[in-house]
Amino acid sequence: MNTWICLICGWVYDEAAGLPEEGIAPGTKWEDVPPNWVCPECGARKEDFEMTQV
Repeated sequence: MNTWICLICGWVYDEAAGLPEEGIAPGTKWEDVPPNWVCPECGARKEDFEMTQV
């Protein structure tokens, strides 16, 4: 499992945790997050995220 950070606001998506409140189950890989999904903090698109180590 990886984490992805928003390059605009710094919000982190953790594949292990998912985002259940937005319908993204724990364990959902980044590539399986819907293409039209946006950052819940700033509205950035998936293209504005980068894989990171935490």
